[in-house]
Amino acid sequence: MTGARPRKRSLTLRGHATSVSLEDEFWTAFRAIAEERGESLSALAARIDEARGLETGLASAIRVFVLGHYRSRSGS
Repeated sequence: MTGARPRKRSLTLRGHATSVSLEDEFWTAFRAIAEERGESLSALAARIDEARGLETGLASAIRVFVLGHYRSRSGS
């Protein structure tokens, strides 16, 4: 893995600036999914944020979302 260490990324959720720490690979995949869906990163992050439980951090929720997206495409 080239970007094994998470890096802080800035997003705007419902008009408020926030940041998430994600590895390069997850960030790249997250951006690709948003583009594929015709959504902005902030809009997709807001949907993920709304669906996550209070015990789950946003970065973790994004990672699980990305993993689920690619698993569903591979039939796993």
